[in-house]
Amino acid sequence: MVFSNLVFLFMFLPIVLAAYFLLPKMFKNFILLLASLIFYAWGEPKYVILMLVSILMNYMFGLMVHKFRDQISYKKMTIALAVIGNIGLLGYYKYSNFFIENLNNVFGLNISNEPLPLPIGISFFTFQAMSYVIDVYRRDAAVQSNIFDLALYIALFPQLVAGPIVRYNTVAEEIKKRVHSFELFSEGVRRFIIGLSKKVLIANPMGELADTLFAMNPGDMSSGTAWLGIIAYTLQIYFDFSGYSDMAIGLGKMFGFNFLENFNYPYISRSVSEFWRRWHISLSSWFRDYVYIPLGGNRKGPWKTYRNLLIVWTITGFWHGASWTFMAWGFYYGIIISLERLGLSKVLEKLWSPLQHVYVLLIVMIGWVFFRADSFDYSFNFIQTLFGMNGTQALDNSTFLYLNDYGYVFILGILFSMPVMDWLRKLLYRENSFIGRWAVPIVSPVVYMALLVFVTMFLVNSTYNPFIYFRF
Repeated sequence: MVFSNLVFLFMFLPIVLAAYFLLPKMFKNFILLLASLIFYAWGEPKYVILMLVSILMNYMFGLMVHKFRDQISYKKMTIALAVIGNIGLLGYYKYSNFFIENLNNVFGLNISNEPLPLPIGISFFTFQAMSYVIDVYRRDAAVQSNIFDLALYIALFPQLVAGPIVRYNTVAEEIKKRVHSFELFSEGVRRFIIGLSKKVLIANPMGELADTLFAMNPGDMSSGTAWLGIIAYTLQIYFDFSGYSDMAIGLGKMFGFNFLENFNYPYISRSVSEFWRRWHISLSSWFRDYVYIPLGGNRKGPWKTYRNLLIVWTITGFWHGASWTFMAWGFYYGIIISLERLGLSKVLEKLWSPLQHVYVLLIVMIGWVFFRADSFDYSFNFIQTLFGMNGTQALDNSTFLYLNDYGYVFILGILFSMPVMDWLRKLLYRENSFIGRWAVPIVSPVVYMALLVFVTMFLVNSTYNPFIYFRF
């Protein structure tokens, strides 16, 4: 089940909200946990067992780490087993096919390789569960003795399948005691509708175009058409994932949880390092705190810093998918960020501001080619087409046809990938503004209801409603 689904919007969510707010306080966590397990089981019921195993395993490891908190050797052995157990669980389902295929290719073996379906959201809930045990080990979080409370933290449906990756200590108190108010609920509804609109009205049309163009042979399209393809994917992945994060944050507020922000307009960045401080913030901070800093971070000299950056970014790429193109994508960013630390950032600071943005967008879009394509051959051929290096036309009739069909979505996507709404909000709510004080409160509900109606119309009339982060 996904949030941009009519069953979720008009059946699952209303029923859960009604049960949650009508039943006494003592049942609220139970309702949320039951709803979360049903939500996860909707697509593939058997994988609920996998999630329950993950919950039980990390619950036990948390208790053991706490028990051995003053016995250093036992505590280290326990945390090592916890990390191995979680990585092993993730690795079996997500990476075993990749390793077997490569062993067969390199050594000429014939190991049986039955493809394993990837459990939805396994990367997200595994990292979340693992961070809990590590935080207990570091004494950054208190151990949870109630397995149902820990289960709710790991399985909570608003952020279950695509994040943001929530740290246990940020919601530990809210699991026990949450504040509910009409204002917080209203804010959550508005945030949810914004995220839903981003997903359905922008990400879906852009995804439809990106899928069409990336299914073509790069040699059969013009440079202009190739640029439309990668720009469409650039907008799709941002509005799809940031829209999901907005919906997760909005749902959290409806139920009294305050999740941290996960996106901060990354496409307005002036450096690649800044881009990754704004994109998927919860994942970037997870790798920083649980991989980069334990490796030594930037505390052991420049060369080890660059080594650590390359290791972390290669692992980040591999986290996204079991293929060499994902690893190359991560390594690519490790190199770029290392170059910026070496001095490229100082050069960028001296450039005209628009050129800084162009630099970031070019780097990011070239990276998205490797992220989106299924092979290196396709990636390199596509990039050659982008820059007119394989003899294709600059523009053709297809370019103008796609622009005619999707031009308005490109405009909306580019416009709302910038903080236009923040600028508009500051303008409307400036001190003593009549519009901000009187007109906006009246017009705002109408706008949000209109957006919800438009989204519903799109969902009723379209069968194209993918969620690209399901593959992670």
